[in-house]
Amino acid sequence: MEVYKQLPEGTLAELIEGTIYMSPSPIRSHQRIVSILSSKMILFTEDTKAGEVYVAPFDVYLDEHLNAVQPDIVFVSTARLSIISQHIHGVPDLVVEVLSEGNESHDRIRKKNLYERFGVKEYWIINPETKEVTGYFHDNNQYKELDKTVGKITSRVLNHTFEF
Repeated sequence: MEVYKQLPEGTLAELIEGTIYMSPSPIRSHQRIVSILSSKMILFTEDTKAGEVYVAPFDVYLDEHLNAVQPDIVFVSTARLSIISQHIHGVPDLVVEVLSEGNESHDRIRKKNLYERFGVKEYWIINPETKEVTGYFHDNNQYKELDKTVGKITSRVLNHTFEF
């Protein structure tokens, strides 16, 4: 964690189980989806006062020793805003990851397992080329897969559908 915290601001890196994983900058289709979806989520959460939405790079310290991630989009409900100071220190309510080329297993396996273990209520994975969305909802200490969709996310946490 000490090495991770010393990385230059804006470095695309994550610390998972004590190992640092670095990423290249995202491709155009990835950034378009993040921009459109995060804009819609921010407008909705501000209108409803549901909580706050952040986009990468923004550190989420799931614990203070071995795990710090930078999800593409992260939501923290109003009731849990106390976990946000300079960064998020705790478990967010909802996380969205848009797959990066050549690194699919990082989001589909490594980060899914991490989010499941820490109890992130809702986790969405988006394929930027097909816009296929795979969602998971945390239930009884494990993820249940939700229906796959294309070009939209129906969030149980926010009780709303977002199209992109």
